[in-house]
Amino acid sequence: MNARVHQPVHSPQHAASYYAASCNRQLAYPPLRGEVRADVCIVGGGFSGLNSAIELAQKGFSVVLLEAHKIGWGASGRNGGQLIRGVGHGVEQFEPVIGADGVRELKLMGLEAVEIVRRRVAQFNIDCDLTWGYCDLANKPRDLAGFAEDAAELRSLGYRHELRLLQPQQMHEVVGSNRYVGGLIDMGSGHLHPLNLALGEAAAAQALGVQLFEDSAVTRIDYGPQVKVHTAQGVVRATNLVLGCNAYLGDLNPTLGGKVLPAGSYIIATEPLAEAEARAIIPQNMALCDQRVALDYYRLSADRRLLFGGACHYSGRDPADIAGYMRPKMLEVFPHLTDVKIDYQWGGMIGIGANRLPQIGRLKDQANVFYAQAYSGHGVNATHLAGKLLGEAIAGQESRGFDLFARVPHMTFPGGKYLRSPLLAMGMAWHRLKELL
Repeated sequence: MNARVHQPVHSPQHAASYYAASCNRQLAYPPLRGEVRADVCIVGGGFSGLNSAIELAQKGFSVVLLEAHKIGWGASGRNGGQLIRGVGHGVEQFEPVIGADGVRELKLMGLEAVEIVRRRVAQFNIDCDLTWGYCDLANKPRDLAGFAEDAAELRSLGYRHELRLLQPQQMHEVVGSNRYVGGLIDMGSGHLHPLNLALGEAAAAQALGVQLFEDSAVTRIDYGPQVKVHTAQGVVRATNLVLGCNAYLGDLNPTLGGKVLPAGSYIIATEPLAEAEARAIIPQNMALCDQRVALDYYRLSADRRLLFGGACHYSGRDPADIAGYMRPKMLEVFPHLTDVKIDYQWGGMIGIGANRLPQIGRLKDQANVFYAQAYSGHGVNATHLAGKLLGEAIAGQESRGFDLFARVPHMTFPGGKYLRSPLLAMGMAWHRLKELL
């Protein structure tokens, strides 16, 4: 699908960002008032909740979705917009729990997740600048060797999209920077406008009969054979509950909240670049990402802005000046952009799990309460997979994927609510030091 330039439609109700300034539709849903009954209540209006709602509505369930702010307010509407194959990091580590066949299934689901997004966009004709083409960037020769192994494995899994290794002298084909020693092109991954995708999915869910409520933060949940989900002005009674709040779960469910760490990620967007300048820095309009612990990821928007992100923070403290913090990182990659203005700067929380595998399952002591969270940087595709798996599980359909994810144990972060972020920040600082050495 070719990217198209949209006239900005400013949306002050969303967190300030380039995406909010360029969204192509305005949607407004009322707060929940009074009592509503449904087969399923979903808490969270991001990709997890929206896609669970679509899957369930298509299966004939009545669904109510509650969002504390606006649809796509959290990471779903603020992320880097990179749609990249895979779920989790180093899934081989789970072989003792799910076996070699289970590991293979996880890898295949990591490919399926991107295809779910592809089908969703096509089925509902969602205008979100979906553009195919992605390149992993090698910072060191060992990264390039790893790419060769990745490509071989993808081919063994039956991956149908073009994969091509790039040597150092070929890097000018994808990026106008001398920073990298190689790359792996993947034409089955790409990039998009995430807020427009979320808004399109919300419209699709509503058309399927889902009741959506914004400005409806959940204040209390009464668990039982029928759950009661309370907001300031209303209550939902439902047979099943889905918690899809990810990094913004807070204290709503302490058991789940202890297994996901909110981490800050930050993005800047330049002024629109001249066509020749944009082509010089990213010649094939791909999404790009390097391999460092504190990774850089970047791409062009439909109106030729450079969107440059990264700098995942575990400290719980956002930079006072995001542009001042991120601009030097951008200039390390593209030093010739010194005179380019930064038009937008923003950040938000992503959810990190200790083992970097998405957490998809149901509460052990509440069989009618399901959850999905902790996507660890692969949220655009993994959330769509989670919605499919949750829909299958709630419908009572056989779902090997749901069962595999549910079998993997997830550690509660040590240190409690106030110490877990500083402790993890110290651990990540050690990994960065090892990388430098």
